[in-house]
Amino acid sequence: MASSNAAVNAGQPLQLPLLELDESELLTVAGGRREAETPLHEVTFVVLDLETTGGAPADGGITEIGAVKVRGGELLGEFQTLVRPPSSIPPFIALLTGINDLMVAGAPSLDGVLPSLLEFLSGSVLVAHNAPYDVGFLKAACARTGHPWPKPTVLDTVRLARQVVTRDEAPNHKLSSLARVFGSPTTPDHRALTDARATVHVLHGLLERIGGLGVRTLGELHAYSAQVPERTRRKRHLADDVPSGPGVYLFHDERDRVLYVGTSVDLRTRVRSYFTAAEKRSRVREMLAIASRVTAVPCATALEGRVREIRLIAEHSPPYNRRSRNPERAPWVKLTAEAYPRLSVVRQVRADGGVYVGPFSSQGQAELAVAAVQEAVPIRRCAARLPRQASPGASACLLLELGRCGAPCIGGIDVEGYAAVAARAREALLRDAEPVVRAGLERANRMAGDQRYEEAALQRDRVLAYLRGTARGQRLAPVAAIPQLVGARRRAQGGWEFALVRYGRLAGASVSPAGADPMPYVEALKATGEMVLPAVAPMPATHPEETDLLLRWLEQPGVRLVELDGEWAVPAAGAARALARLTRYGLDA
Repeated sequence: MASSNAAVNAGQPLQLPLLELDESELLTVAGGRREAETPLHEVTFVVLDLETTGGAPADGGITEIGAVKVRGGELLGEFQTLVRPPSSIPPFIALLTGINDLMVAGAPSLDGVLPSLLEFLSGSVLVAHNAPYDVGFLKAACARTGHPWPKPTVLDTVRLARQVVTRDEAPNHKLSSLARVFGSPTTPDHRALTDARATVHVLHGLLERIGGLGVRTLGELHAYSAQVPERTRRKRHLADDVPSGPGVYLFHDERDRVLYVGTSVDLRTRVRSYFTAAEKRSRVREMLAIASRVTAVPCATALEGRVREIRLIAEHSPPYNRRSRNPERAPWVKLTAEAYPRLSVVRQVRADGGVYVGPFSSQGQAELAVAAVQEAVPIRRCAARLPRQASPGASACLLLELGRCGAPCIGGIDVEGYAAVAARAREALLRDAEPVVRAGLERANRMAGDQRYEEAALQRDRVLAYLRGTARGQRLAPVAAIPQLVGARRRAQGGWEFALVRYGRLAGASVSPAGADPMPYVEALKATGEMVLPAVAPMPATHPEETDLLLRWLEQPGVRLVELDGEWAVPAAGAARALARLTRYGLDA
């Protein structure tokens, strides 16, 4: 390869991205996948090198072309030819490359070579060391001869090497230096085919390294290969001691404050990815600027890693995690324990005889759910605690006239009669969602028929908020009451992974190797698992978000219940069934 300072058209430097992917030019490949989705081992690369007279691309001074076609590490073909340039080869270029005027006197002109080269390049990713230089000459040649430029995806191994190969490994990123780093059996010598062969080995070495960072497809290579800020690149050493395997990672600042908590099935690959251009989140880039170290917490299974992530976020409230840092503050709907019970929204579950359901995603959702139940059940809405006997001179509100409250405040209904009303509310919260759904949707339909669409939408939202919150509560409560549960799922590599759940909390996790009897591992897990005390029902003995996660794992196809101490059941007419029905009809939008 000759000079790398060539210019194109009126002295303007040619600038190419490391990987040039024009969305409009992406091709489809076998099986209908887009090019960006193609695994790298299925991509056909043509590694190109040009030798030139050292002039500008517009001068057309190409003296030799060498190209090697590879896919999946296999050699598919080679292309090599000398080219007769339109001008003499300068002596210093002849000395550098070994190509002189006598050698190219009988060679074909570029016009005669170009069609064959373009055919050789067709459908491939074009790779070159310092690609702007080589691509600039080819584009200029196409423009001069009238051949359309095929706009291939272009990969520049120089720029990729700058992100992957450190100064400790090589003093620079010249082809000769990188060939030594990656142990190329071919030594670059400024002849086109030799240099192209050496570049193939460099390419494979670079792809192997970024494969360890999770780059598996052409699209991922495109995302990785964008420019990485220097301040981010300087901190890549923070990932050096992070192990592979599932677990949790924590970024700390200089004061050892936890900035961010994450989890992955492969800690090393995930943490390394933060220091590549694949990381686009501005908040994370900001976090990386102040991070000083990374702590890894290896876990037995990916499930344990996700659980530990939830707990660590709740413990440290890291400023760069967007998810809820206070799940214990989520609201619940409560049916109070008093002579004349009422519905209220509370932030804490107490052992006070009340009926609790939830938690809900927000205060607003909980209030909508309360309104939905009040539409279906004539339960009182006043907040005052009422005596068993109505106070003299008490007055009723408008709900009495509307027939939507029995008015216990004035003795309109006694304790025994009102108990039946409270029982209906209790059923709606814990077991039977149909009355609330029916009342809410009938009211919404009447409003829609009267063209009161905003009010109809509010009624629908009330029903949905009620169903989502109560469905969650009806799923959580049974597991929160189980003293011990052991679930197992077969691992892809053989053996089993186990989860020990006590009162809705993950008390332990383990794995058994392929071919081993799993039961001794189950017994060991039970013996060494965390001792867990029950919380106030229906709260689980942990953050509800953790129990949600455990339920999703337990409900996966293929998960088996090895042991169950207690009962695990949800109501047949509960909120989950009604919510699924509305979802099928598109009413949950």
